[in-house]
Amino acid sequence: MSEKYFRKGFGLKYDVAADLVKDYHSVLVDYLKSSDYQITSGSLTVKLAKEFGFCYGVDRSVEYAYQTLQKFPEKKIYLTGEIIHNPFVNKRLADTGIKFLSGHYHKGERIEDIEPQDIVILPAFGVSVSLLNRLKERDCSVVDTTCGSVLVVWKHVERFSKEGYTALVHGKYYHEETIATVSRATAQQGGKYIIVRDIPEAQLVCDYILSSHNTQEFLNHFKKAISPNFDPSRDLVKIGVANQTTMLSKESLKVSDMIKNALIECYGQDNIDQHFRAFDTICSATQDRQDAIIDLVTTSPDLTIIIGGFNSSNTKSLTSIAQKYTPAYHIEDASQLLSEKKIEHLPVGYSQTIVSDDWLPEGNVAIALTAGASTPNAKIGEVVERLFSLKGETLNIDLEK
Repeated sequence: MSEKYFRKGFGLKYDVAADLVKDYHSVLVDYLKSSDYQITSGSLTVKLAKEFGFCYGVDRSVEYAYQTLQKFPEKKIYLTGEIIHNPFVNKRLADTGIKFLSGHYHKGERIEDIEPQDIVILPAFGVSVSLLNRLKERDCSVVDTTCGSVLVVWKHVERFSKEGYTALVHGKYYHEETIATVSRATAQQGGKYIIVRDIPEAQLVCDYILSSHNTQEFLNHFKKAISPNFDPSRDLVKIGVANQTTMLSKESLKVSDMIKNALIECYGQDNIDQHFRAFDTICSATQDRQDAIIDLVTTSPDLTIIIGGFNSSNTKSLTSIAQKYTPAYHIEDASQLLSEKKIEHLPVGYSQTIVSDDWLPEGNVAIALTAGASTPNAKIGEVVERLFSLKGETLNIDLEK
């Protein structure tokens, strides 16, 4: 695929810069950053986290999609699925004519429809080995926008498998990134994996390591999260721990410690190197955003708003952190600030949004604000404007610059 495989863009960074600014830039967010990440008008203060919104990997992925459109204006271009987890960005790409092979904007196109002259963009999460092989069979050109932090995880998982360790991935078995990651394990001869969603599932693995009881119950619980023909009595003897890059970092570290301690108890401290491998594969951008929201919510704001796609794992993680300190509301965009009395949002652990009443206090209010790594500044700026409008306050800022 080398002659038809592109991972470094097309040298069109400056050619697409104006379109990226038009679609995703916000003068108001620039103003907030230049004003020590805080703005006050009348009774309302909005405090923006020091790290928020588009990370380097997302920025690169979206830019490469725009470069692809510029490079191949006459060709049919496909995306394997959502390029990132933000509805505004994906709709914008769909509006340009890019065809989606899966997800909300999928209109029935199939991989079998792809011809050698067509272009396929891989998303920031990457794709599975099997999907990549199917694209190779179509002999199409591939633009790979997979995030570098995801590639690092893949390298560790591949090494685990080559050395005979089962890859235990802290993540969500249905998430595109995790699907792509575990496929790197099974691509190796004899490679195995298990995906654990949270601390309770990690505890189930630890319990099995220490007792080896209830094999069928164990397999039933993890049936969607294990490699084919998984045998816990055989495949939990040597474990290499990795994680979906957008998970809560403290939880990932806890999972790793739990597995290591269970293996030490089972096989002894002197033998642990023959049974356990681990690398911290939380990406720096995820960590920075999690650290920044902790710094912000500990300043005692009245509430926190987190902006990002409802299917965005890193945005949900930010909400999980914030709700420990203040009322926290995960929204996708300003339209969900329905009024000063009602807000539509997605609570942690919910699959559907709810509408909450009396979310915006009367009188002087300080609101903490952050956004997931797939959220463009334009959406953040719109939320800030809406907040001041709901409080009846005027922003004396020229937003037409």
